[in-house]
Amino acid sequence: MPAVNDALDRLAAAADAGAAPDAADLEAVLASADAELMDVVAAAARLRFRHFGNTVKLNYLVNLKSGLCPEDCGYCSQRLGSKADVLKYTWLSPEQAAEQAAAGVAGGASRVCLVSSGRGPTDLDVERVGKTIAAVKNAAPGVEVCACLGLLKGGQAERLAELGADAYNHNLNTSEDTYAEICSTHTFADRVDTVNAAHGAGLSPCSGLIAGMGESDADLVSVALGLRELDVDSIPVNFLLPFDGTPLEGTWELDPRRCLRILAMVRLANPSAEVRLAAGREVHLRQMQSLALQIVNSVFLGDYLTSEGQAAKDDLALIADAGLVPLGLESAPEAVREAVRPRKRGAGTEVAPNA
Repeated sequence: MPAVNDALDRLAAAADAGAAPDAADLEAVLASADAELMDVVAAAARLRFRHFGNTVKLNYLVNLKSGLCPEDCGYCSQRLGSKADVLKYTWLSPEQAAEQAAAGVAGGASRVCLVSSGRGPTDLDVERVGKTIAAVKNAAPGVEVCACLGLLKGGQAERLAELGADAYNHNLNTSEDTYAEICSTHTFADRVDTVNAAHGAGLSPCSGLIAGMGESDADLVSVALGLRELDVDSIPVNFLLPFDGTPLEGTWELDPRRCLRILAMVRLANPSAEVRLAAGREVHLRQMQSLALQIVNSVFLGDYLTSEGQAAKDDLALIADAGLVPLGLESAPEAVREAVRPRKRGAGTEVAPNA
């Protein structure tokens, strides 16, 4: 395994040259010691700020159709046979979806992600989503809309582009070598085909990964380099939420330092891509979320598909404290100022100390 500082130097040189990084150097980032963690974060942060300055893109999810999916993806609370306690409902109307999207836009989101459970849309579903895209854009002119509807069939990507979609998300999730371990109802190649179809139709390709499912360092590097080869514009990095009632319940492999290494590795593998902090960040990064913002340049605001996130106002405070500006705003949000609270407990009082 290369020494991490030597690996970081080579990764920086590859980024400067626009060359593909070496997999062994990316694996060295994931294997770095805690004493080297700040070196890893700094190397990734330099690329983040070179390409995106101090901006951060805010994204907002709207789950158009939740639960009851026929696919058996082991990580998913909406999968076939899931006993997870999540919401289950059929398609929202365009008006209902636009109302939900408006809340995210009001909070500063510049992209709305319209997601539905299922293997993939029918042509009728595509038309239904087209009406929803129109409703969202009518309510919030200028907002980007990303669709995430599963595997696409011939002509559907082109039709979504015609209907006003700006981007299409379909995550690779893990490496090709281990994909069959988390899903049997479709293949890694099926996912690649959908990403390529979206790209070919002129939609901005969005594809990412889920960490914490039992994968190796080599698997994480493989999927990060695979996303580079697919030339995706944005990469959501999710951290497994092991819902009770799913095959991966009780799988807790991540800690904040591991999450930071994963984010840094993805950034070093894809220097100019939009790297998005996605589901599981509150659970796994915890107080280290602010440090993660030095690596990523995009984040989901508020809740996720089937899990709750931290309050949007707390997300905005986190961004302001990091000195970052949400994309589309001309200046940083107003700094948070909490009132000073005089001590009224502990020594010199009859009240128990704060300990």
